[in-house]
Amino acid sequence: QVQLVETGGGLVQAGGSLRLSCAASGRTFSGYTRGWFRQAPGKQREFVARIDWSGGSTYYADSVKVRFTISRDIAKNTCYLQMNRLKTEDTAVYYCAAGGSVGLMYRSPSAYTYWGQGTQVTVSS
Repeated sequence: QVQLVETGGGLVQAGGSLRLSCAASGRTFSGYTRGWFRQAPGKQREFVARIDWSGGSTYYADSVKVRFTISRDIAKNTCYLQMNRLKTEDTAVYYCAAGGSVGLMYRSPSAYTYWGQGTQVTVSS
């Protein structure tokens, strides 16, 4: 049984930083894509960042580029999202995801097979 568990969310002031972790169990993710999405109240789930588990290539949403960094620790089967210079508009529930055949559809939630339960990130002004 595959499980993704996010940790690291919380309340932070604008301009601050948080680091989210997504620990996976139940399988290895060689050849998979691991991603981060977020969903604010009343809005659709949106793509934040993704990383190719084997090669390490990364892509970011324009809204977080430069401020956020996605990384991985293959030995720990864990994906990270370092979030710097946080803004109030970054407030959302953040989800990690994994998919085996994501390809160019990496921005679409439907391309991912496995999801975590989400962790709340609240940025105050």
